[in-house]
Amino acid sequence: MCMKKKWLYGGGLVAALLMAACGQGGRDSGPGDQRVLSAAAVIAIHRQTVQPELSVLGTVGYDTRRISTIAARVSGRIEKLYVRYRYQHVHEGQRIMDLYSPELETGERDLLFLLKNDPGNGALIGAARQRLLLLGVSGEQLAEVERTGRPSATLGVFSHATGHIHEAGNTMPEAGPAAGASGMSEQLPVKEGMYVEKGQTIFQVFNMDRSWALLKVFPGDAALVRKGNVVKVVPETAPDKAFDAEVDEVLPVYGKDEKALTVRVYFDNSMRDIPIGSQVKAVIGAGSVTGNWLPASAVLSLGTDRVVFLREAGGFRAHKVVTGIMYNDQVQVLSGLGPADSVAGNAQFMVDSEDFVKVKE
Repeated sequence: MCMKKKWLYGGGLVAALLMAACGQGGRDSGPGDQRVLSAAAVIAIHRQTVQPELSVLGTVGYDTRRISTIAARVSGRIEKLYVRYRYQHVHEGQRIMDLYSPELETGERDLLFLLKNDPGNGALIGAARQRLLLLGVSGEQLAEVERTGRPSATLGVFSHATGHIHEAGNTMPEAGPAAGASGMSEQLPVKEGMYVEKGQTIFQVFNMDRSWALLKVFPGDAALVRKGNVVKVVPETAPDKAFDAEVDEVLPVYGKDEKALTVRVYFDNSMRDIPIGSQVKAVIGAGSVTGNWLPASAVLSLGTDRVVFLREAGGFRAHKVVTGIMYNDQVQVLSGLGPADSVAGNAQFMVDSEDFVKVKE
């Protein structure tokens, strides 16, 4: 006896599939079976090689590998500052500030005392010189102290990199529209007369010569992206500065409050001068992928499972499949179907109750 259980939505199609499943209007009876076949189109997997390309969006950011820090090697007071504002451009070797340090003055007096009273004691004199060099005294300044015989309690602090200067902090400086004009021109919080501790980081220098594009890839496309994929990046503000690069890193975690993976693309920005914070469009080439494919409409997602409706004698049966990537409205089928199997071309209307959508493992 056939259980008259509601399987499907769809009016006449429901009746046709119920008749086929219950043996009413089977293959020999003609009309019922024909109605099923004509209303519920069936398809089979097809093997194909595709070359996926993903169009994504992103922004230009600082390459954090190129961040340089300026720290105090001695405790003391800032006597003079030569930089005043955030985003002020500094060059490698540029004087950033003068630092008064009693520790530095004491070390120089010890060296001068040895040079005057025990000039033959090379070991002690060498140790005194080395101590001053470790405190940040340059070779030129040390030679000047020995030549004049007068200690200098002021230590010049220089930048070791070229780039934009910011106060020390644990976060990247804001860039682009979010920063605003006021953020760009604000004075640095470091002021003359402030005291600093030995080892304290005072400034950071961000180098724009090497930057990265941070591209956002949606989870459904993440399986297509690999390190080394070719990328064409087009800055929205300067399309004439488009460039080709490669995927350098696919971050393994999602950012806070984000539903997309981040892909890093490093590039040489020394000649392009693309502003940090610029929006970019990019096309990621994922290489060649060969596999068995079904239209996305034929595959139903049940959370962690993927289901198709397999054509059998008298109707359809929910059948679990293992899928791979999705591209261009096509789903890669890794296992669960053979070349001779046929499935419903549109799985969505086949959904009814959880009693019907049960999968045999």
